[in-house]
Formats: sequence, C-alpha cells, structure tokens
Amino acid sequence: MNTDLLKKFGLHLRNLRLDRKMSQIDLAYKGEFDRNYIGMLERGERNPSLKNLKRLAQALDITLTELVNFE
Repeated sequence: MNTDLLKKFGLHLRNLRLDRKMSQIDLAYKGEFDRNYIGMLERGERNPSLKNLKRLAQALDITLTELVNFE
C-alpha cells in the first residue's frame, strides 16, 4: 500500500475531525473505535477497511464519498 496515500487520507481525516471540533477521543467514542486506532489512521499507519470507513463517515456525519474524496 502506498504510504503517501495513507498519509493523505490521515491528514484529510484529521481536518474533517477538527472542522467538527471533535477530539480523537470524541471520534473514537462516536464511531466505537479505540482512540489509538484514530491516531494511527491520522498518522497514516493503518489502512482502514471499508466497514471502518463507513463507521468513520457516520461518526463524522458525512457521506462515505466526502470521506474518501481527498485527492
């Protein structure tokens, strides 16, 4: 997997979260994730599954398309 792609997604995810004035803990709680997982996503260390992308989008109250539209 291209690490640049994961880092771009992580930055996008962080920006979406901050735009909504959410902490990593807030997002983790709302999406039923471990807080560490959110940090790893934002640093580009993890490649989220499709199921987790959907949960992230729901937790951020956005569409899946908005979540993955970052390039």
